[in-house]
Amino acid sequence: MRRILLAVIMLGAVSGARAADMPVLRGGFTEVPRSIPNWQGFYVGGQGGYGSSDESFSGSNATLLAGLLDHNVIQQMDVANWNLGLGKVSERSSAYGAFAGYNWQWDDVVVGVEASYVHGNFGGASVASKELVSGTALSDGLFHDVRVDSSAAIRISDMATFRGRAGWTWGCFLPYIFGGVALGNADISRSVTVHDSVSTTIFGPFSAPAILNATDAVHNHLVYGYSGGLGFDVNLVGGLFARAEWEYVRFTSSVDTSINTVRAGLGYKF
Repeated sequence: MRRILLAVIMLGAVSGARAADMPVLRGGFTEVPRSIPNWQGFYVGGQGGYGSSDESFSGSNATLLAGLLDHNVIQQMDVANWNLGLGKVSERSSAYGAFAGYNWQWDDVVVGVEASYVHGNFGGASVASKELVSGTALSDGLFHDVRVDSSAAIRISDMATFRGRAGWTWGCFLPYIFGGVALGNADISRSVTVHDSVSTTIFGPFSAPAILNATDAVHNHLVYGYSGGLGFDVNLVGGLFARAEWEYVRFTSSVDTSINTVRAGLGYKF
C-alpha cells in the first residue's frame, strides 16, 4: 500500500512540474505581432487599361449658329434655337501611362497625394441636319426653305489627374478612394452650315441656296475638370506592389465629356 501511495505522489509531482512549464500557466500564450506592410514613402509605377468616353454634343454649336445668323431675316424662324439632333455619343479606347505619389501612414491608415497620367484616344463625333420651310412670308416678303447642317467632334489624347487618396491596410491589401482635378489635351472641332433658298410662294420654285458657314477648331487645347474613383494596391514582395483601379473623369468644355477607365498597374515603393 505504501508503495502505491509513493508512486501516486511521485506521478503527481512530475505532472505538476510539466504543467508549470505550459504557457497558459505562465501567463498565457504570447501574441504574435501582426505584420503590416510599410506603405509610407515615394512610389512610382506604370499602368494600362481600357475605358469608355461619353460625349454630350447637345447645344455645343448654339453659339456658332447664333453668331452666323445675327441680323439675318431667317432668325424670324427661330433657327438659332432649333434642336439639330446633336446628341450623345459613346466610344471606347485602350490606354497606357504612369503614376507617382507619396504616402503617409499611421498604423492601418494611409493617406497620400498622387499624379496619374494616361495616353489614349477618347472622344467622339456627331453630325445632324434639319430643314424647314417658313409657313408664312418673312419680313422680306419671301418664303424661305432653310436647312442647317451641323457637326462637332472632340478627341482627348492625353489625360492627367492630380488627386488625394485615403486607404486602410487589410493584410497585404490597401483599398483606397481618391478624388481630385483633371487636365486633358484635346482637339475640338465644330461646324455649322446654313442653306437658305427663297421663293415668292410657299410651294416654290425656290432659288439656289445662299450658303452661310461658320467653323471653330482648336488643337492641343487644354480642358479641365474633376476626377474620382477607388482601387486597391497589393504588396507582392518588398516594395513591389500591384494595382487595380477604376477612375471617373468629367471635362466641362464646349463638349461635355465623361470618361470611365479601369486600369491595372505595377509599382514600386522606395
